[in-house]
Formats: sequence, structure tokens, C-alpha cells
Amino acid sequence: MKIKTIASGSKGNCSIVLCDETNFIIDMGISYLTLKKSLEENSLSFDHFTGILITHNHKDHVNGLASVVKKTKLPVFIPMEMYDGIKELVPKERCTFIDDNFNINDVKIELIHTSHDAPYSVGFIINCADKSIVYVTDTGYINRKYLNKMINKDLYLIESNHDEVMLMDGPYPRFLKERVISDQGHLSNTTTSKYLKKIVGENTKYVILAHISEKNNTEDLAYSCTKKALEDTKIEVLIAKQYEESPMIEV
Repeated sequence: MKIKTIASGSKGNCSIVLCDETNFIIDMGISYLTLKKSLEENSLSFDHFTGILITHNHKDHVNGLASVVKKTKLPVFIPMEMYDGIKELVPKERCTFIDDNFNINDVKIELIHTSHDAPYSVGFIINCADKSIVYVTDTGYINRKYLNKMINKDLYLIESNHDEVMLMDGPYPRFLKERVISDQGHLSNTTTSKYLKKIVGENTKYVILAHISEKNNTEDLAYSCTKKALEDTKIEVLIAKQYEESPMIEV
């Protein structure tokens, strides 16, 4: 199984996951043309993909969704409860409604219910053959029920949105600071590193830190916080960037 982040941050999010013949786009917060160009540079096209998974309906995750739906035949895989939030972007007949556990060909996917200020939001545990990837962003916390299901996976892509000191000393108005740190906001560097220390295991090879705030964090702060928490491991810690694609990472 392989994963590549195309963009990660408040100005747009998109990743691709390749599982043998069953491949997914996760979130479509960038333009159709931007993703098309990226796919072509990696010897791929939209025809190589099985469908699109959406985490939630905020603009930075669905900004390009309507164009992709219009210009391709790809289905959009979402829980029924999410549809009202994207119905202006996707005709209902283009949606495949999914349960908390579902299979697409040889891939098993389990939803992680996240806590965010969106009508409905999820993350994913993606299993292909004997490999597993966790994909969780945009959440104020992770419920223990789901944290227990995330233990000892091969790769974690997880939000490390803000440094608490930078956020509180920064330019955001008070109401926005309170939103970010709330249970329906975003994970801080400290919280993410604590979660990771609990759930990584001997199978874990990579951690990708995602959705890093441009105003309330730095890549160095996010990296050093998680790296310190995992200092007794050989896990490689990577940063998902807003304007630079990651390498294709295989587990």
C-alpha cells in the first residue's frame, strides 16, 4: 500500500492511497487541474482510481470536488449523514453511502468518528492485505474507542495543527483561538505526540504530520514534538506540506 499527500493545510487538502488495483483520493480541497497535473507527473490518471473518500465538508477539503465529479465518473464514498453538507457539490446518484465498516474490492475501511465543527466528520483506517494506514485530521480529540482501534498500524497520517503557545500569543481573535483549542477544533502538537506515543507499535514505520497551521505552528515545532515522543523508536516522522507534495510512501 502506498500514500502520497498532494496538499495539506488550511488552503487545501488532498491525498492519494494506492492499494494494488483499488485506489482512492482522500479529500478534494484543491483544483481539478492541480490534481490532474500531479497524477500525470506520477504516471497516473483519474481512471486509475476507484473513488473519492471525504472526511468532512469544509471548503479546504471539498473545494475541487464538484469539478472532479463533473469531469470524471468517480463515485464519492461518504456516510449518509454527510450528504446534506455536500449536496450542492455532488448529485446524490454519484454518492456511494458507506457504513462504519465497509469493503471496496480487496480493501477494508473502518471509519473513525472525529470531533470537528462540521455537520459530520470522519477519519479512516484503511486495510489492504496485511498493511494498515490511519488517516485522521481536523478533530479536537480522538475518542478512546477509536484510539484503541488505531494501535500498531503501519503508517499514521495525523493532524498536528498548532503549537499552544504560538496560538495563544498569535494574531487570531479570541473566539477563533477558542474554536481551535476546543473539543471540536484541531489537535495540537502536544496532544498528537501523546496520542502517537500510546498507539504506535512494532509495525509502525512512518508518521506523517498533517494540517500544520501557517500562523500558529512551524514544521520544526511539530516535528520536534513528535520526534521526542517517539525517540525510543525507529519510526520516520515526515511533514505533509501545503504547497509541496510528499514522496510516494510505501508500507
